[in-house]
Amino acid sequence: QQLSGLRIAGLTQEVPITANESVYHFLVKSLGNVGEVLAQYYESAQQGDMDKLGKCQLQMDNLHAWDLLPLVETMATRLGIETSGNMADLSGGMKRRVLLAAALIAKPDLLLLDEPTNHLDIEAIEWLESYLKNFSGSLVVVTHDREFLAQVATQIVEIDRGKIHVHECDYETYLDRRESNRLSEQKQNDLFDKKLAEEEVWIRTGVKARRTRNEGRVRALKALREQYSARRNQQGSVKSLNLDVSRSGMDVVEAKQLNYTIAGKTLLRDFSLLLTRGDKLGIIGPNGCGKTTLVRLLLGELAPDSGKVKLGTSLNVAYFDQLRRHLQEDKTVMFNVGEGSDHVTINGKQKHVASYLKDFLFSPERFNQPVSSLSGGERNRLLLAKLLAKPVNLLVMDEPTNDLDIETLELLENMLLEYPGTLILISHDRAFINQVVTSVLVYEAPGLFNEFVGGYDEYKVHKKQQPRAVVAKVPEVKAPRETGNKLSFNEQKELSKLPTDIEKLEIKIAAIHAQMAAPEFYQQSAEVIAETNQKLLNEEKILNEKYARWEVLAAKE
Repeated sequence: QQLSGLRIAGLTQEVPITANESVYHFLVKSLGNVGEVLAQYYESAQQGDMDKLGKCQLQMDNLHAWDLLPLVETMATRLGIETSGNMADLSGGMKRRVLLAAALIAKPDLLLLDEPTNHLDIEAIEWLESYLKNFSGSLVVVTHDREFLAQVATQIVEIDRGKIHVHECDYETYLDRRESNRLSEQKQNDLFDKKLAEEEVWIRTGVKARRTRNEGRVRALKALREQYSARRNQQGSVKSLNLDVSRSGMDVVEAKQLNYTIAGKTLLRDFSLLLTRGDKLGIIGPNGCGKTTLVRLLLGELAPDSGKVKLGTSLNVAYFDQLRRHLQEDKTVMFNVGEGSDHVTINGKQKHVASYLKDFLFSPERFNQPVSSLSGGERNRLLLAKLLAKPVNLLVMDEPTNDLDIETLELLENMLLEYPGTLILISHDRAFINQVVTSVLVYEAPGLFNEFVGGYDEYKVHKKQQPRAVVAKVPEVKAPRETGNKLSFNEQKELSKLPTDIEKLEIKIAAIHAQMAAPEFYQQSAEVIAETNQKLLNEEKILNEKYARWEVLAAKE
């Protein structure tokens, strides 16, 4: 597209219906005549038509188009695109990758990208970041990927409750400013609420004022009420959700020496894993490496060629999958959650479906809309609401952040941080992985997944240090073995987790102490006070046990 000589290219969220057209032709057609010659050259080479190929070579010389061949090849390779295919045969996710590559190949003056990291693996995302940092044109990007924003953006445009705010800064600075603005707004709201309360008292008890008919003050009170109503009716966000979690056995999933091959492709080779209660495992790897298949093997949905999977006791599994297959398209939002009932039971207490849906940022207007009318983000939130309306102690999430706005993403993140059950997470969102998981399972070669303690950043540090570590350990191979007191892998994993667990417990205990120090705390019922005291004792007991365990493992190490 062009606007007053400005060349514009972009990527939309919705994948357009594409004609029966070769992938290569689609990639280069935005280049005009040069693109047509490139497509003819590629097709002639594929078909081995030497006469046509010779004519194309002359045209390539005349148009100085040879430099574009490696550009197209690089874009296709980096984004995992098979150029010999046909657009009509591609999945929606692959079509989006082709659309993204075509926009980059066009080298526009203005590049518009809507959720460019959806359907990309981490390697492709990191390459795209590097490319866009060096992009000479202007870039406008809509994304929920916070790490991508932090790497690429130099200006943030925020849409908040119908208003547009422009921040001339990077993403990290924007976050600081946003928090400062929220605190300032809260102070203003507190002052407003105080003023409104005073005026409400006046209108109820101010007999003298009503006799003198202070109409100006009455009108001002009506205006305050309208402002209050408008503020309260804005769609809000939930800080946390009180999830219904049943207790599973200590060992949740144990896989021993799994092997799995499909269509001649080895997806797993001699794979073993132990997941214990409370573990949060992130699975990372390129598209098509077998991450979803691995999860299905761990859940017992697929049988391995050899090896054994043992599931723990008292498991209640919820599976949040990429295809969102658990939603009934023709049913309403309320029906999908309540399954015909007006109430759901959360932690033994009945809650109206409408109130529960508001926790997931649904407005009343959407309650009776069919699922088929929802946006991608709304469908994600609805599936979360549906899955979490029942007791769940093993939560499996396959790319849950696709199509989520950042506010909803942060809600999900906070929810998972508080979630006491076990989590298996497939995601390409690096910031999300870093915040949520306790270890990552990373694809490193065909059939090979290795586990590393920590998030994606810790894994990257490990990979950078790995060559030096291998060299340093070579002389030690011939030394006498003293393995009697060495830590096992699971003990190493436990030891690495303990500082984080202890820090979380100390934060919880500090929060309880702060709660009990507040003057209004002892104005509550004796039952609430006793319950809080007991909670404090329980947390302190767990903390002491963690410290004791840390000392034992550290000494053994």
